[in-house]
Amino acid sequence: MGKITDRIKRRTARVRRSLRAGGYTRPRLSVFRSSKHIYAQVIDDAKGETVAAASSIEKDVRGQAKTGANIAAAKAVGKTLAQRAQQKGVQQVVFDRGRYLYHGRVKALADAAREGGLKF
Repeated sequence: MGKITDRIKRRTARVRRSLRAGGYTRPRLSVFRSSKHIYAQVIDDAKGETVAAASSIEKDVRGQAKTGANIAAAKAVGKTLAQRAQQKGVQQVVFDRGRYLYHGRVKALADAAREGGLKF
C-alpha cells in the first residue's frame, strides 16, 4: 500500500469517526464517486444491511443524464435514492461523504436527496 491509499483510508476513517461521535442512530447515506459514475446507498449500520441504493449505471438514471460523471447524473441518483429510501420507511439519514469534499457531484447528490424528502 502506498502513501496515497493510506491518506485516503485515514480521511475516510476520520469522517466516519465524526459521524459516530455525532449520534450514530440514523442510517448512513454513503457516497462513492468514480471517474465515470457516482454511487450512493443508505446503510443501516445497526443491522449491517443496505436499505436502499442507486447509481448512475442504472438504466432509468442513465436516461436522465448525458454521462454518469456529471452533476446532472448526481442529481438523478440523489432523487432516485431518496424515493427508494422513503419507500422502505427511512426519512432521516446522516450524510457520509467518505473521502470526498462536499463539493460538485457530492454536493449535488446531497441536495437532490434533500429535495427528494430525506432529512439530514
